[in-house]
Amino acid sequence: MPLFNQSIRRKIVGIALGLIVLMLVTSILSMVMSGQVGVLLDELTNRYIPAYSHLARANIRSLERALALRRMVMTRMGSASDEEAYAARLREFEALDRKFEEEAETARKLINAIIDDPRTSSDNAALARLDVRIESAVTELRRNLDEGNTKLLKQIEAKDMAEARGTLEQLDLLRDAFNRKVDAIRGDMLTQVFFSTSQVISRQYQAIIVSGVVTLLAAVLGFAFALLVSSGITRPVRLLLAGTREVEAGRFDKTITVSTQDEIGELAAAFNRMTEQLRHNERVRETFGRYIDPKVVQGLIDRPEVAIDGQRRVMTIMFCDMSGFTAMSEGMTPRGLVRVMNHYFTMMSGPIRSNRGIIDKYIGDAIMAYWGPPFIEEDEPALLAGLAAIDMADQVPALQKQLPDLLGIRAMPGLCDLRIGIATGEVLTGSIGSELMMSFTVMGDAVNLASRLEAVNKTYGTRILISQATADAIGSHLELREVDRLAVAGQSVPQTIFEVMGRSGELTAAHESLRSHYAGGLAAYRARRFDEARAAFNVALEAVPGDGPSRAMLTRITQFEANPPGEGWDGAWRLEQK
Repeated sequence: MPLFNQSIRRKIVGIALGLIVLMLVTSILSMVMSGQVGVLLDELTNRYIPAYSHLARANIRSLERALALRRMVMTRMGSASDEEAYAARLREFEALDRKFEEEAETARKLINAIIDDPRTSSDNAALARLDVRIESAVTELRRNLDEGNTKLLKQIEAKDMAEARGTLEQLDLLRDAFNRKVDAIRGDMLTQVFFSTSQVISRQYQAIIVSGVVTLLAAVLGFAFALLVSSGITRPVRLLLAGTREVEAGRFDKTITVSTQDEIGELAAAFNRMTEQLRHNERVRETFGRYIDPKVVQGLIDRPEVAIDGQRRVMTIMFCDMSGFTAMSEGMTPRGLVRVMNHYFTMMSGPIRSNRGIIDKYIGDAIMAYWGPPFIEEDEPALLAGLAAIDMADQVPALQKQLPDLLGIRAMPGLCDLRIGIATGEVLTGSIGSELMMSFTVMGDAVNLASRLEAVNKTYGTRILISQATADAIGSHLELREVDRLAVAGQSVPQTIFEVMGRSGELTAAHESLRSHYAGGLAAYRARRFDEARAAFNVALEAVPGDGPSRAMLTRITQFEANPPGEGWDGAWRLEQK
């Protein structure tokens, strides 16, 4: 089975076993070669060198033997009656004679042991010649010395000193000849010692080289296998890392090539399945993101208990409606109406999304949206809703120009515009619905108030009306105008409502004058100084002709002049009076 089809555990164990085998081979070779070197060293130290030493001592023993012989002769010549001293010299001579032969015989035995040892590659022919030469030299010396010694002793006994001296000289010549032979043998023996020493050194070098080569081979093979396996592991791991970073960046089209069948290969296959599932989930999310706001989906995924249990939070609610929609839709075909509504919702939903709002639902031609935690911080909802409303109102001129082109007509039968109501208050957030279908939405008085404010725009001729709580939260970040106090059905306390006129610092001088005179007229109106109020509202209309709230208040003053309010009138307008 190929290496890459094995598991990581088997790969690592295989590499370890391979390295262990190479280490064992290296150790065995080292032990074998070290054993051979040991045998050669043993032969050198226990045979070659001792054999050479015994030959050297044999030479010395021959000299000592000759000296003992002279002492023995001198003892006999000095005092013929001293038999005891002569006998002692004779014993000394005979002992040295035996030692001489023992040294020579021991050297021969060691040489023969070297020859007989099959474990070493000695020069057995040269050693055999040395053995023969030693034997020949010792035998010849023994024969000549025995004859000379016998002759010398007879001459000494006969008191023939002149002849004895001649015999001694002959014995010295024989000894010198023997010593020369022994020196030659020792020289040849030393050559053999050097040869054995060179073998030991050569085998040592050879053992070192072989051990180094095998060790290097083991290291190279081990590194090669380790590199091969590690690359087989690290390459897919790098691919997995790159794929993980792609997924982290939100790109789910990364696919990893599975080149192994080990755990990394299984992980890569699992990663591919995961990215395929993520791509599928992303397609589902993109699809359902058109029906449910993606932030709601993500919030429900992160905190599902919010949808189940519900929570009470302070949020800002917006209702947006298209004015003139009924008259405009009467002459449209269904296809044309769908095209117009889709375009309208696309243009109006953009500012809500860009200002981090949540689109709750589309109701006919109306949009319901909200801002609040946990999607944004608690101090941001009112301002973001106001900014979104201004951006939506800014889209109206472009929408009015685009609608005829969408319908393929020269001019619209009616003028379309926006009505936006915004209210802030505590609402209940959670999943509302039946067992068959649920909707994550918001419920509460603030929702009802926002819906009523959207509708009240028609009464005042305005686009954006907000509640008192919303205005308090916005503060000076937007240009606001107090419009009226409104008593909404179901609420006993009147609500002060405001119009969003624009972003902070963007009002023209005319609109500044409008806001100032309108505030004066509103104060006079609440104080029942209707003539003063009428004058102030007329000045406001001169600043901005066609101002809806000013015209509405003038109409109301005319009604009050015909039918004055009662004593308990608090200056608030009640929707039931419409």
